[in-house]
Amino acid sequence: MLERLLLLRILPGRGSLTTLRIVRDLEHELSFSEEEHAALNFQVDEGATRWVSDAVGDKVIEFGPKAADIVYDVLEELNEKKALTMGMLNLCDKFGYGNDDDAAH
Repeated sequence: MLERLLLLRILPGRGSLTTLRIVRDLEHELSFSEEEHAALNFQVDEGATRWVSDAVGDKVIEFGPKAADIVYDVLEELNEKKALTMGMLNLCDKFGYGNDDDAAH
C-alpha cells in the first residue's frame, strides 16, 4: 500500500503529451478501488495516512519500459534535490535506481 501511495504522490503532473498519458494510466492502475477503500479504512491523522495493513493483498502492477523510465527519472530528480525519504528506498530498489550497474535503466 505504501509504495502505491508514494508513487501516486511523486508521479509528474507535467510533461509531454505521451508522458502524461502514460502517467494517467499509471495513476489509474495505482489507485484504490471502492472495495479496497472500504477494506483498508483509510484515515488521515496529522498529515499521515493510515490504513488496516492486512485488509487487502498485494496488487501486481506491470510497468512498461517508458513508465519505468518515468518513475526512475522522478527518483533521480528527488535524489538530486536530496528529497528522497526512507520510505522510498524500496521504490529505488524496485526500479533499479542507485544500482552501481545502471544498465537496467
